[in-house]
Amino acid sequence: MDDLETLPTRPLGRQGPVVPRLGLGLMGASGMYGSPAGDEERLCFLRKAYERGERFWDTADEYGDSEDLIGKWFAANPETRKDITLATKFGIKMGAGVPGFSVDSTPEYCLQSIEKSLARLGLPFVDIYYVHRLDKVTPIEKTMEAMVSLKTAGKIRYIGLSECSADSLRRAHAVHPVTCVQVEYSLFCKDIETPQTRLLEVARELGVAIVAYSPLGNGLLSGNIRSREDVSKPGDFRGILPWLDEENIQQNLGVLDRISASARSMSLTPAQLALAWLLAQGDDIFPIPGTSNIHRLEENLGSLFVSLSRDNESVLRKLSAGIAGGRFQVKSGYAFADTPKLE
Repeated sequence: MDDLETLPTRPLGRQGPVVPRLGLGLMGASGMYGSPAGDEERLCFLRKAYERGERFWDTADEYGDSEDLIGKWFAANPETRKDITLATKFGIKMGAGVPGFSVDSTPEYCLQSIEKSLARLGLPFVDIYYVHRLDKVTPIEKTMEAMVSLKTAGKIRYIGLSECSADSLRRAHAVHPVTCVQVEYSLFCKDIETPQTRLLEVARELGVAIVAYSPLGNGLLSGNIRSREDVSKPGDFRGILPWLDEENIQQNLGVLDRISASARSMSLTPAQLALAWLLAQGDDIFPIPGTSNIHRLEENLGSLFVSLSRDNESVLRKLSAGIAGGRFQVKSGYAFADTPKLE
């Protein structure tokens, strides 16, 4: 493909691959925020994203037909595989609706899941394989042993965790180096920084990168949600998010309005400012905003070329205070999950 663009890159943790600072979350492209578009439109979006330099793609086995779609992309564009760092995940079993799900991080389910993912993707390996959630029953050491066996077999290149506790990360890393932890992190959600979780602190101690999911607050920081009606389309799970509850949304829109005013003063959109803030937290932070809209993608990529001063960063922290409602992951019971000690 001609006229390919190059984005700023960094190593993903102490031992990971070099990837763009901004990844591409593909959950929304598969209908998690409403009915998905047709294959032709979605494959066109992937082509445009690739051409604009977006080569760090993130999906999961429970994101609708996302792995199948990516498989179609690589079948039609096999020459692009070498350029794309592809991450997928296992561990969440979707039930009838959201949050109707269960979690299984057993070695057996890990080994079954990778085979199904590779078959859907039509690939012999994926670059990063995440334990999407810890089931709080299986010792993390047992799950890691299965992940290491997949790496030894050449089916995965790097190991990631998601929504783990600092202790689970440390125990996992003792079995085999963990490349990255995927966790919610944004102007609206800074829980990984707290002394209660210590996740960011421990990740940095171990040289583990942070892949920040929901960096735009599930769309709230993009400025395109102004009422509950905006998340009421069939299939849009965001209506269950605590900070979009009827009793919280108006207060949170007030916080957003303060951030938006600051963005306008800098000739930025709220999304660009929110992503620039995350990028300013360190070279080990890799936001993965999700979109299926090329204009939104281009807007997000603009954040890579924004420099924030320490004063800007501090002011934004103060402006973002007062968010009401908390995280959905806390409500689900799987935030910063621990696992039993290995007997």
